[in-house]
Amino acid sequence: MTRSTLDGVSLLEELSPTVRDRLAQRCKWRNYRPQQEIIGRENPTRDVYFVATGRVRVVNWSYSGREVSFEDIGAGGTFGELAAIDGEPRSATVIALEETNVGAIDPDGFLEAVMGDPATARRLIRRLAAVIRRSTDRIFELSVHGANIRIYADLLRHAEANMTGDNTAEISPIPVHSDIAARVSTTRETVARVMGDLARRELVVRKSDRLVVTDVDRLAELVEE
Repeated sequence: MTRSTLDGVSLLEELSPTVRDRLAQRCKWRNYRPQQEIIGRENPTRDVYFVATGRVRVVNWSYSGREVSFEDIGAGGTFGELAAIDGEPRSATVIALEETNVGAIDPDGFLEAVMGDPATARRLIRRLAAVIRRSTDRIFELSVHGANIRIYADLLRHAEANMTGDNTAEISPIPVHSDIAARVSTTRETVARVMGDLARRELVVRKSDRLVVTDVDRLAELVEE
């Protein structure tokens, strides 16, 4: 079992090194293999998890088996806060995407540390507010947009976060079609068709290890249209 530090956890940046070290000692540390489940939906546990190394994905599955992806969380991220706060069962499943090391702390220890420091409490509130905003945007997109527009919007979000010039972006690694499909609630075949259309229009160009969006403004126009 790897013993790790919490110094890289963004939620805890405002805490003193002494407090973070005390929390790290209180954590239960565990390594997970790729595709291994860390927590399951409806699980009654309430621990909060800190990602020391690796990357995890927050997902659910429909009754037909379709994956619905909510968020990927990398090193320095946190998950499991909702159950610690409201005492309800887990709202989603979390799986490791690669070799991952996480520390799990009991809800009392987590809330004591967070609520005892105003700056850290504000960070938690902002994180939860961001979750609500993303959920609101996703509900809106699912309600009013067809699958092709949802794919454009997902690609636009990644492009805007990876701008390389006034109107171009480079997304690395190249987005996986099944991952996009899980995020926007459609099929991999639909994603392949839409991405192929964008490639024919030269709005996206595949390089060896990245996807270049050649006209971010035009992509935004497609979303608006």
